[in-house]
Amino acid sequence: MALPWPISGIGVLNAIAIGVGVEVTRTIRFADGKRGLLDVYAPKGAVNAPLVVFFYGGGWESGERADYRFAAMALAKRGFVVVVPDYRVYPEVRFPDFLTDGAKAVRWAQRNADEFGADPGLILLIGHSAGAYIAAMLALDRRWLDGKSQAALAGVVGLAGPYDFLPLHSEVLEAIFAPAGDLKLSQPIAYARGDAVPMLLLSGLSDKTVRPENSRRLGARIRMLGGDARAKFYERVDHATILGAFSPLLRPLAPVFADTVAFVEARVHELRSNPGSPRFYRTNQLP
Repeated sequence: MALPWPISGIGVLNAIAIGVGVEVTRTIRFADGKRGLLDVYAPKGAVNAPLVVFFYGGGWESGERADYRFAAMALAKRGFVVVVPDYRVYPEVRFPDFLTDGAKAVRWAQRNADEFGADPGLILLIGHSAGAYIAAMLALDRRWLDGKSQAALAGVVGLAGPYDFLPLHSEVLEAIFAPAGDLKLSQPIAYARGDAVPMLLLSGLSDKTVRPENSRRLGARIRMLGGDARAKFYERVDHATILGAFSPLLRPLAPVFADTVAFVEARVHELRSNPGSPRFYRTNQLP
């Protein structure tokens, strides 16, 4: 997959992402290697804020956490502490090493939440494209997050995520996922379960890079199993603009950011209003 948008376009979104009211701590190490680094965006004076781990996309081949300042800043301004990790990509690594890195980032975020005014018991995962894949796999496949992190997980928002993308249509993807052996085991839909945390799966109907059917099929499978996964689709939104709509400049395109924030806030309210409630809903309980 190519970069989801021209570098010049993402530069504009970052340039207008004003950091008033947000403290940014950059280049924190969470794992070994040159890509074992993350940035934290925290509202000034944050106390017990929801903790969001944001995974960017790039086809498991590329991506830099600094390019997604606009998305992290937007979420932090709504009161969330946002962690944006890098993770290893092809050809340095193949499946499932990027999932290992994603899980390490979540564990780091939980262990260090107090330092940034975040609630270590209330974690949400948000991802775009390959990052949505990572978020979904961490939430659905119990191999990746330890018990403490699983217990704290409150929900997932996936933007244009590839969740059910067989057969593979490129040599690069075949190389990335070859270590899975049985390729079905590389697909988030293979791990769908009814007791997973709620998921909001957002896709643009003009997306030619990751077809919206990925969100439709995963959502349907989880609901069939008794869980909650709402799929929502936007007209005239493609693979890049679904995340670009987090920026004030592109928000008029579609209510992607508003829907994401509403989902996160609803989960926070539900879990804090009913501390003893399970981390998952039953079908049709999503806002």
